[in-house]
Order: sequence, then C-alpha cells, then structure tokens
Amino acid sequence: MPILQTVLMGIVQGLSEFLPISSSAHLVFTSNFYKVFKNIEITQQSNEEIFLDIMLHLGTLIAVIIFFRKDIWRICKALFKALINKDFSDKDAKLGLYIIIGTIVTIVLAYPVNDVAEHLVYHPALVGCLLILTGFVLFYSEYLSKKRSEKSDMPNLKQSILIGLTQGLAVLPGFSRSGWTIATGLFSGLNRECAARYSFLLSIPIILGASMVYPLIEIDVAEAVTYNWAAIILGTLVSAVVGYFCIKYFMKFISKFSLNIFAWYCIIVGIFTAAFFYFFS
Repeated sequence: MPILQTVLMGIVQGLSEFLPISSSAHLVFTSNFYKVFKNIEITQQSNEEIFLDIMLHLGTLIAVIIFFRKDIWRICKALFKALINKDFSDKDAKLGLYIIIGTIVTIVLAYPVNDVAEHLVYHPALVGCLLILTGFVLFYSEYLSKKRSEKSDMPNLKQSILIGLTQGLAVLPGFSRSGWTIATGLFSGLNRECAARYSFLLSIPIILGASMVYPLIEIDVAEAVTYNWAAIILGTLVSAVVGYFCIKYFMKFISKFSLNIFAWYCIIVGIFTAAFFYFFS
C-alpha cells in the first residue's frame, strides 16, 4: 500500500470524522478515486485496506481522547462514585450513564445494518446518494433548532436514545456519524456546543470497540506481517494530528455558526461523486 495513499486517507479521516460530512463516505471516495485514476478495478477491499480503515479511526480516537481528556476523567470519576453510592444525581455521572445507554442503542442497531454498510463500500455512487440525504438532514436540524426558544446544555434519557439510534444508522457510509448525531441533538433540543460535545464523547466507546474487536477477531497475523506498516502507522498519526485540530476549531465554529455550509457541501459532493462513479466505475 503506497505511503501517499495512506497519508491522503489519514488527512481525509482526520477532517471528516468530526466534521459532519461522513468520514466513511470520504474514505470510500478517496480509495475508489485512487483506483479509478490508477486504472484499478473497484472490487472487494483487501484485508490490508480494511485494517488501514480501522487504524485511521484509531488515530481519530486518540485525537478525541486527548482533546476531551479532562471531561473523560471527570465523567469516569463521577460515574464510578455514582455506581458505588447508587446515586446518579451528579451531572457528570448522568452524562456517563447516558453515554453508556447511547452506546448500547448504537450497537443494537448497527449490528444488523453492518452487512449493508460493508456492501455499500463497493458502490460509491450509492454512498454519494446517502451523503446528499445527510445534507438535507443537516438543513432540517438547523431549521427545527431555530424554532426552539429554549435549548438544554445536558442530554436527557430520550435524547440519548435518539442520538444512539442515529449513530447506529451512521454505520452506513454517507450517513455522517457526527452529522446525524449533532443534528439529532439540535432538533431534539440541545444547544449547539452540547450537541457537538456529546456527539464526540459518544463516539469514543464505538470507535474503541471497533478498533479492538476487528484486530482480535479478523486479522491474520501471518498476513499482517506483509502489510506496509510504515505507511499504516504514518496514516494513523496523520489522522490523529489532523483530527485533533479539526475538533479544536470545529467546537469554536459550531458555537457561533450553523451547519448549513456543511449541508451544502454534502449535497454538492454527493451529487458529483454519485454522477462520477455511476458513469466511470
């Protein structure tokens, strides 16, 4: 696997994991654009390509853990104390509990949808269509959010379940995980910063689980020895660095501005990629 390809995919993953534009869709587009321009047939991904995708997500997991390290430590302490005292009145303990509930809901929905998601990787034109739908979801969430006079800075149980459900749907490439979870937070009544913060914190258990489960269950150690580990590690580091700065500036952006610019981006890129891969793949 060429180093140039892994670096490009690391940059794409770092930017698109936290921006509401679907990292999985952009990894599909980047990989398949590379194959089209290199005259490589768009076929099933190799095990090395699948493993690279996992490692790139691990890079962005490192980014979100570093950025929210103080929040994570505070939530873990409060949750541990609440479990001992059986008292979840503390705000951080409630947040930790809601992250667990949201994660469980995500797993329940994502598991049966995962087979469809794996199939879509080889149909980038369809992924482009799903990205267009993400754009309309972002527009609609902004419209409903503006109609609400009161907004919460803390999710409740119902909101946690709804956001967990949309995170489960976002296993489909083209359905942006951050986009759908932030949008759900907005139209269900969360303020902008809370919706983004909860979305990023909710991503940690899922990405962590995927990064651990796949290597332990699927990876062939004998085959893994042949991988281009220098390229994979470099791509992972790039995704971590780019992801960290993406979170930093996106949190500032979303507190002041709407998601409409990302909605337009999703629609335009979705139309272009759907048309391109329909005619040229």
